[in-house]
Amino acid sequence: MHVPAHFKLKPLSAIIKVPTMTLLMFAAVHGAAHADHLIGEQKTIDASETSKDWQLDHKSELTLNGAAAQSIRVNDSALIVNAGSRVNDIRATQGSTVSLTGAHVESSNPSFGAVRLDDSTATITGSTLISHTNFGLQAFQSAGSLKGGVAEVFSSVIKGATAGALAQGNSELHFNQNTWVEGTGADSAGVRLDSGALVTASQSTLIGGKNGVLMTNLLNSAETGKLVLDNSHVEGRTGSAILVEGRPGRVPTVDIDVRNGSTLTGGNGTLLEVNGGATANMNIDNSRLNGNVIVEDGSTAHLSLQNNAGLTGQLKNVTSLNVGDASFWELTGDSQVGALNLAGGTVKFGATDAFYQLDLDTLEGNGTFVMGTDFARGITDFLNIEGEAKGNHSLLLAASGAEPVFPEDIRIVHTGGGDAHFSLVGDVVDVGAYSYGLKKEGTDWFLDPNNRVISPGTRSVMALFNTAPTVWYGEATSLRTRMGELRFEPGQSGLWIRGYGNKYKVSDSTGVGYDQTQQGFTLGADMPLADSQWLVGVMAGHSTSDLNLKRGTSGNVKSYYLGAYATWLDEESGLYFDAVAKVNRFHNESKVGLSDGTTSKGKYNNTGGGLSAEFGRNIKLDDGFFVEPYAQVSTVVIQGANYNLDNGLQAKGERTRSIMAKAGATVGRDIQLDSGSVVQPYLRAAMVHEFANNNKVSVNNNVFNNDLSGSRAEFGAGVAVKLSKNLQLHADLEHSSGGKVEQPWGANVGVRYTW
Repeated sequence: MHVPAHFKLKPLSAIIKVPTMTLLMFAAVHGAAHADHLIGEQKTIDASETSKDWQLDHKSELTLNGAAAQSIRVNDSALIVNAGSRVNDIRATQGSTVSLTGAHVESSNPSFGAVRLDDSTATITGSTLISHTNFGLQAFQSAGSLKGGVAEVFSSVIKGATAGALAQGNSELHFNQNTWVEGTGADSAGVRLDSGALVTASQSTLIGGKNGVLMTNLLNSAETGKLVLDNSHVEGRTGSAILVEGRPGRVPTVDIDVRNGSTLTGGNGTLLEVNGGATANMNIDNSRLNGNVIVEDGSTAHLSLQNNAGLTGQLKNVTSLNVGDASFWELTGDSQVGALNLAGGTVKFGATDAFYQLDLDTLEGNGTFVMGTDFARGITDFLNIEGEAKGNHSLLLAASGAEPVFPEDIRIVHTGGGDAHFSLVGDVVDVGAYSYGLKKEGTDWFLDPNNRVISPGTRSVMALFNTAPTVWYGEATSLRTRMGELRFEPGQSGLWIRGYGNKYKVSDSTGVGYDQTQQGFTLGADMPLADSQWLVGVMAGHSTSDLNLKRGTSGNVKSYYLGAYATWLDEESGLYFDAVAKVNRFHNESKVGLSDGTTSKGKYNNTGGGLSAEFGRNIKLDDGFFVEPYAQVSTVVIQGANYNLDNGLQAKGERTRSIMAKAGATVGRDIQLDSGSVVQPYLRAAMVHEFANNNKVSVNNNVFNNDLSGSRAEFGAGVAVKLSKNLQLHADLEHSSGGKVEQPWGANVGVRYTW
């Protein structure tokens, strides 16, 4: 039947409070049903009671214990519905109280929802409220009333075809403890707020068939509505997560708080939509949101991110944005913001392979802009400030392995004026072979092509191509220092093993300073050649060298080698000759720390080989002392290689060559022990010179020269011990300094067994 218009959900209905009018409506809608009327009475019913309508007036109280009822009208009274009870619909007016615990309310009433509170309060726990035609829960404020309807809801399910719940006027709805509120219609909202209502959700879910939450206003109302989300989820299945909608004469102003891990999902990709001249103030606290904020011309939106908050999405026509410390906004498209204030916050321009423009009216505060640039194509994210810019701001530009075409033509920031200062994080950005600084021209900021240094990627490339010779020499040292052992029992076959470690420092003056730490082992076997004074042998081993180029850049070289050697010893004259040939297989890897905090990696394999020849004489002195002058020449050739870092940097190394000469002397003494053992301590000093000075490396077609030529002094000390006729031990320490390569320390220990 037709329901009079003044009983529908319009402002006029709020002034109808006379009990007799309520009775008339009750009779009109449910004239065919039998109604029990309580006036100032208390009554409890159970399942034995016939399902009927109930009317409560003048401080009445009705309790349902597992009972069934149809429509219940509560005027200035109390209703208690306990577990197992079922009711068609409930309307409470005139300061009534309603308690639902484990109850089920399911309504098809065309005029109002399953539960409607007019200036009344309800506590709803573990219950289900469903309206097939309207709202699951409604809260209204009548004209002249100081307080509208108030509902505290716990662990319940509320559904409605128009919206899950509606709060109007000075009313409040509080959803707690995993409460589910859903609008089931295609155009429904999860929750609708009108004219200054308050809705809070704690650990709860609000879902609408179209929009998650709809915030609007009644005609000519100036009240401010408020939505508070605490660890809750709001979703609009086909529309926006939150829609703030204005209409002529109905222009809302709303406050929205999103706290403690709350999330917003819009089926159209929008988390907040503001239109019709409305104003929305959204504070995001300790939550990470994904979605766009779309503000219609003539409407207003103020956003604030604080306490580790994050927003990922496109902002269109947002009036102001404040990004606090430890919070960020990440663009996913070109965006427009009126006033941007960074209080230690960060603005990220999305993925490094997508380029966006951010248009601002003004900028102030202190913060960081994370931006991407394709230097090879000369395109970049762009910060465009039409008005004044103030404060100190950092630019964290994405590093790249590609070479810039015209770095001076890549404009990153434009301002319309002001005293803002922009600087690069770490003072440089790594771009291909070089790292560039920033310069200001007028009110624009560009990369500075005249302020550049070799990039970490280039340094890692040069270091790897440069390391193989020192790897080779460090491995060969363990073989050369066994000469003392050979003299204990010359002309005998033997097996030996050496463990060694070395530390090298390449000077920063080379442009690619780094530290190299090597450790490894060598196994060998040798035998006399017929009845001659020659001893020939073979060896095999492995070493690992770690490179530290600082600023997060490192390298690693794994070396596997085979070699052969021949030694000639003349006991009578003390003359000796020692020759070594060795072939290596190198597995090279680099990890580059870039200016934007990311890393890049690359690896390659190559082969090398070298020869070393040493000639000297052991001159015996009195009391077991001896002096041993010697000279050594070594040459190493390492295969060239091409490889790329995974950020696009291209490296090409020519053959690496080393020619090194050494001249020095060893002074020691053979000490005969009573046990028959012999101990041979010694000291060694030498001058070393590297002749190779032209090992070229190409990085993105920029040619660099690895020049490690120069002289250095070398000092060593060691001891060889003959424990028995068949067993000898050896330990050696060395140090070198001067020139472009220093060796802070080197050590090797070994044992040889003969028969």
